Amino acid sequence: MAKNRSRWVCSACGAETRGWFGQCPHCGAWNTIAEQASAPAPGRVSLAPAEGQVVSAADAQADAEAARRLTTGIGEFDRVLGGGLVPGSVVLLGGPPGIGKSTLLLQACAGLCRSGHRVLYASGEESVAQVAARAGRLQAREEELLLLAQTRLEPVLERVDEHRPAVLVIDSIQTIYSEAQDGLPGNVTQIRSVASRLVSLAKTAHVPVLIVGHVTKDGQIAGPRLLEHMVDAVLAFDGDEERATRMLRATKNRFGSTQELGVFEMTGDGLREIANPSEAFLAERPGDAIGSCVTACLEGSRPLLLEIQALLGQSPGGSPRRTCVGADPSRLAMLLAVLERHGDLFVLDQDVFVNITGGIRVTEPAVDLAVLLAVASSHLRKPLSSQTLAVGEVGLTGELRRVPRAEARFAEAQRLGFRQVLCPPSRGSGTLKGLKTVEVGSVAQAIDVAFAR
Repeated sequence: MAKNRSRWVCSACGAETRGWFGQCPHCGAWNTIAEQASAPAPGRVSLAPAEGQVVSAADAQADAEAARRLTTGIGEFDRVLGGGLVPGSVVLLGGPPGIGKSTLLLQACAGLCRSGHRVLYASGEESVAQVAARAGRLQAREEELLLLAQTRLEPVLERVDEHRPAVLVIDSIQTIYSEAQDGLPGNVTQIRSVASRLVSLAKTAHVPVLIVGHVTKDGQIAGPRLLEHMVDAVLAFDGDEERATRMLRATKNRFGSTQELGVFEMTGDGLREIANPSEAFLAERPGDAIGSCVTACLEGSRPLLLEIQALLGQSPGGSPRRTCVGADPSRLAMLLAVLERHGDLFVLDQDVFVNITGGIRVTEPAVDLAVLLAVASSHLRKPLSSQTLAVGEVGLTGELRRVPRAEARFAEAQRLGFRQVLCPPSRGSGTLKGLKTVEVGSVAQAIDVAFAR
């Protein structure tokens, strides 16, 4: 019979060491090594179709194609997942408290139930009455939606075996513990043990498992990093506390793209998906405003039109300020240097404030030209035309470079009524009816055209 033994585990990364260390030799964190008692490991669950069975790639491909994805009825959620839930997959949804993780999953569960699927929602944070009250507010009271308030993993697995749900939801993994392991819920050993058994359940029973994960103050999912490696998809649900906009991104997805973006709006009746985010982000844009320029960025396969605002002010001290909301400050510093050297606009001695409206953070270099023109507009105190869009990457020598998938960006601009696009010279790109393409090869030429300088 196996005996209990103690081991030293890092609470930050989950790595085991031979003894106590002040600094973890694996992740470098300080004062995170703690002694834990280890219980005998439970029986291993095989993830293969049968113990020792070998399956040909052709047969495995046929089985994979036969297993259809389960759609939740929420288009933005299904888009980020890659088209829906894959049978046997494990999805980890993380986000700050109060952002709407449980609300999103309850609405997804209701959509699955309306499609004829049974869903088991196991909550370790709320009672059945509390979850039912939220479901009623979200119009998610369905006969096939089964609610369970439980913090022990073993009874949850028993209910799965009893009711045979098509989808299992765990809210949250930090509140569920296994009797086979020692320690409090939420510690590294418990999270790793619970996640391992849930992954085994998903792979053997072909039941998709949705797991809610808490995040730390720096935005990382609480628990060992191993948790993100074990699951099939990791979704990040975040937003601006001052706005109702919520954004869903996939930081890992074995069954789809990690570049897709889902946009939602939090309302009194739950989350409402925004099918046309470009129009929503530009809804409050003032016409012909000084220091404003619209650009087109790509989030996965979707082009988004965003407004970039800039404001310049006289610096009272010797170190001018560079404040960015949604933009990269180091990229802005480079653009300001290019603007002064190659655009003949002296802005390095002024305070510069740049804001990308809508609460979205953009790191794509395709927005360089729009940022540069917004700063130039504020400096010259001349507005750009409200019907003009700017797209292009700016180089250190003042040249403008082409951006990928320009046609998709231009089509989105043409759909929203823009009439002119400032862009770098292209080779063989087609033009759209009603949209004038003005090709500019340098920063100085772009400023001359935009402001008739």
